[in-house]
Amino acid sequence: MSRVFNFGAGPAAIPLEVLEEAQKHLVDFKGEGMSIMEASHRSKMYDDVHTEAMALMRELYEIPEDYEILFLQGGASSQFALVPMNLYQGGKAEYADTGSWSAKAIKEAKIQDINFEIIASSKESNYNHIPENIHFSDDADFAYITSNNTIYGTQYKTFPKTKAPLVIDASSDIFSYPVDWSTVDLMFAGAQKNAGPSGVTIVIIKKELLGRVSDKVPTIFRYKTHAEKDSLYHTPPTFGIYMLGLTMQWIKAQGGIKALQKANEAKAALLYDAIDNSNGFYIGHAKKDSRSLMNVSFNIKDKDADLEAKLVKLATENGMIGLKGHRSIGGLRASIYNAMSLEGIQALVALMEQFAQDNN
Repeated sequence: MSRVFNFGAGPAAIPLEVLEEAQKHLVDFKGEGMSIMEASHRSKMYDDVHTEAMALMRELYEIPEDYEILFLQGGASSQFALVPMNLYQGGKAEYADTGSWSAKAIKEAKIQDINFEIIASSKESNYNHIPENIHFSDDADFAYITSNNTIYGTQYKTFPKTKAPLVIDASSDIFSYPVDWSTVDLMFAGAQKNAGPSGVTIVIIKKELLGRVSDKVPTIFRYKTHAEKDSLYHTPPTFGIYMLGLTMQWIKAQGGIKALQKANEAKAALLYDAIDNSNGFYIGHAKKDSRSLMNVSFNIKDKDADLEAKLVKLATENGMIGLKGHRSIGGLRASIYNAMSLEGIQALVALMEQFAQDNN
């Protein structure tokens, strides 16, 4: 079997060990005579999977007991609407605009006609950095950031300190570094980058925030509804949660989240060094102090679209896929999530160096 190095932004690479474990039990789950996909979400068979996935998440991410873990559906984009529906109390919400996904969250605030303010933005520089000295009001109903920006390759190095509840869209860097939960009140993420396949939306929320929701919010859209039913209010994405649990087992086998952070730093350093030492042939999009460890967005000098397309084609021919940049900014992008191996980065760097020599 020959597997490619998948640099796609998401759905993204899943650890081979996870896929192989799922393959072993796909048709007959642990001698039960059926797949986990066929099991009732009320069955003991599935309940063990559900409970273990949550427990491993809490253990590995060191999530305090005063936070609920929710497994929802609708993708991370659904949370752009659900956050204000559940947390807004008629005061003011504040957002930091650092890319397309935070801009979409702001759009949902406009649709709901809540009182909100954009208190920091890097839009004028095409989102090439995280704004400095972000200050949220202490009395805001909530403060909102996107921790990592997949399109532009920028990432917060530390979270803003605020007395207002801090909401973090961590879709593209969840489980890639340890979190100081004393600074976070609600974190959400789609699973399809670092936590398994698409279909599961993770919400980690401080329990004290669950009581904020109005009775006018539809039952299914209340975090409280799902917390009270242990994410089993209705049929959850059972197979995705099973895969998430396997991914948590894989993270544990790697040495935990701190070990993954160290590996991610080494992978990113190797790729950024190749860009920085190319004598200007490759140019990174993000400012150095805002560079992401998950998504590396860059161009070939003079934003030469023909050369960039040529490199994407050559990479594909050599078993490296997903390097085409997002359509909104073009160029190239290597997404190097937890499951991307050091060998994949080394192969890409070698190809980039040779390509630069041949085309400079």
